[in-house]
Amino acid sequence: MSQPFRVAFVGVDHPHGAAWRESLLHLAGEVVITAIVPGFGGELASLEETLARVPRFATVAELIAKGGSSFDGAVICLPNERVPAALEQLAAAGKHILAEKPCGVNAAAARPALEKVQRAGVAFQTGYLWRYDEGAQRLKAMIAEGRFGKLISVEMTLVTSDANRRGPSHFLFDPQQSGGGFFNWLGCHYLDLLAYVTGQSVISVTARTGVFGETRLGVEDGGTAIFDLSGGGLATLTGGYWLPRWAGEWRWAVRGSRRWVHWDPNRTGTSGVLEIHGPQPQFHAMEEVFSLPLDQTPGYGGARSRELIRDWIAVARGQRGECRNTPASTLAVLKLMDTVFQASAEGRRIPLARRAVGKNQFLRGPRRRA
Repeated sequence: MSQPFRVAFVGVDHPHGAAWRESLLHLAGEVVITAIVPGFGGELASLEETLARVPRFATVAELIAKGGSSFDGAVICLPNERVPAALEQLAAAGKHILAEKPCGVNAAAARPALEKVQRAGVAFQTGYLWRYDEGAQRLKAMIAEGRFGKLISVEMTLVTSDANRRGPSHFLFDPQQSGGGFFNWLGCHYLDLLAYVTGQSVISVTARTGVFGETRLGVEDGGTAIFDLSGGGLATLTGGYWLPRWAGEWRWAVRGSRRWVHWDPNRTGTSGVLEIHGPQPQFHAMEEVFSLPLDQTPGYGGARSRELIRDWIAVARGQRGECRNTPASTLAVLKLMDTVFQASAEGRRIPLARRAVGKNQFLRGPRRRA
């Protein structure tokens, strides 16, 4: 039996920090947290007592210099501004990396670090956990198998709690630390998932972002973006921090020439529901409600993150070639976000160079094993 994968956790009081640690601790016997870098000014408000005696280090540099032999990989939960430096340090030390998305304030800030990660040959994973969602996998398979016919439109909605739930002074709304607002924290999930599920690239972007709610912020609280897809279809994303309580509306509508599907990934009592409407070749129309059983796995995103972590470890141990998230796919999302902001600022449609979805644009290097 393999020894547990040893993880250093960087950024204790990150908004997702406690949930990531719950996911890691749930994998007892497979993962063990062996080192901690508090980050956030050394704050430890959310540190679990079970981890209270785990060795701590003031910085990533100190972790590597003094505790480098104690861990195989690191989970980075830091503000976007600080992630690239941590990526570079850990990659240079040959450590495997799981980093909170989107890994930088913009593409230019993140690209050098992501390229160094790729060249280092370490296993890389980021927090786009919807690539590990069963409903997303079902949609991806439907499209890949041609069950939609020609993909015509993808409508994505992601509306969540307003900025007052965290407070406008939160670092998530600080342009220096976060780069952007809604799109850099939440919208990026669906920007990533769009290419992954459809297997198509975005060839142009039109957008309108800004502050539409009552709370004044230094970043956008939401907006709408329109994406022309390489297959000739259209995708839209509308979302923002717009609900006056802790709540969320996450859903997709996917329409093709042969069927259309409504996906409600957070339907109460389920792990997602697919309402499938197909053709009517004679008198009987194809109608189906496909419901996934409720996921009770603890931690951030439940079974999604469990499988994301296991995938990362398998790649680190040389059992697989690369994770579903890669440095190239991570950079692609940052580039797409940059284009959304540019399209909004300039009030015009921005064309993008065509590229093959999933093709790694970085130099490949050998994998390091844990």
